[in-house]
Amino acid sequence: MLKKILVLGLLGMSSTVFAGGLQVKVGASVIAPTDKTTIADVGTLKADYEYAFTPSVEYFFGDTPFSAELLLATPIAHDVSLDGTKVVKLKHLPPTITAKYNFKNSTAFTPYIGVGGTAFIAWDEKTVGPLSGEKIKVKDDFGFAGQLGFTFQPADAKNWGVFFDARYAQIKPEVRLNGTKLTDLDINPMVYTLGYSYKF
Repeated sequence: MLKKILVLGLLGMSSTVFAGGLQVKVGASVIAPTDKTTIADVGTLKADYEYAFTPSVEYFFGDTPFSAELLLATPIAHDVSLDGTKVVKLKHLPPTITAKYNFKNSTAFTPYIGVGGTAFIAWDEKTVGPLSGEKIKVKDDFGFAGQLGFTFQPADAKNWGVFFDARYAQIKPEVRLNGTKLTDLDINPMVYTLGYSYKF
């Protein structure tokens, strides 16, 4: 069901994004996994911190405080370690859509909060180190996303501003080794983003 909601949200946003108030955001992000997975008699798996270029587009619904934001990203490369030793490399994309409430006020700061869904689209998985030569598959996953941040627009700025936000993504993709399910990899990252915004 969550997968269907996310897909419909992405399609709906793409069809309406040019109908009204549009904001383009360009940011740099730190992807910081908050969880790890312990497998009995095997060890502990953990994905590493990574950095990414993360543009996004946001549609504002008239003069209301509501908006919808679609987060994009360049491909993100993750290393997964087993007890501190790298064993898997993979790439993924994290398209995320959130419905947001913007706390409008008389200052230059506009705080916002959002909830929605995220996807983990993995490819180019390969084993390295002790697992080199084994066949690995990390499946796509879908989960909950939350967002909290603010935009700062100087008094003399017509359309541009700067922003910072923190997102949480509930991601737990299935990992298969040589065709057999090994585990669900708990990643559940925080994504911290700093960047520029431009509103049309």
